[in-house]
Amino acid sequence: MNSRRLIASIAVGAALALGTTGCSMISPQATTIEYSAAEGVNVYDNGPLDVRNAFIVANEDGSAGNFVAAIVNDTDESHTLRIELGEGSSSIPLTVRVPAKTTISLGADGEDPILVEDLDTPAGADIPGYFQSGDAEGTLIPVPVLDGELPYLAPLVPSVAEATEG
Repeated sequence: MNSRRLIASIAVGAALALGTTGCSMISPQATTIEYSAAEGVNVYDNGPLDVRNAFIVANEDGSAGNFVAAIVNDTDESHTLRIELGEGSSSIPLTVRVPAKTTISLGADGEDPILVEDLDTPAGADIPGYFQSGDAEGTLIPVPVLDGELPYLAPLVPSVAEATEG
């Protein structure tokens, strides 16, 4: 009788152990999923340049905003990043020239953000962004539009004077 109890106890223990660990065997591990751990989006595979933490900080009515991002050039040559924000005939073209072995931090490290006039996108929404450099086809990705409610984003909100000077 004791051997039956021992076998039953082992079987119950094994079933319990497999039942509680089985979920992790078929579920994806969160640490293997790529994501942007910041406000903006990262853009890879758009050519020799990488774009990190790209977002727009809009004014109150969403009519204008400042494009903020870090653009990384790890190559031995200068490259130009072509950006189009929006869709169709209302898209807004931007270009940034990045010297070799350089990172340009738009909106940080003494670099001004790029003013985007005629944004027409309120904070809390996304705007389609197309990023392309070199001979690559480019990447289309939604770029978040934020407001200046957070203290560290407040200085990035375009003033009324900036938006009307153009």
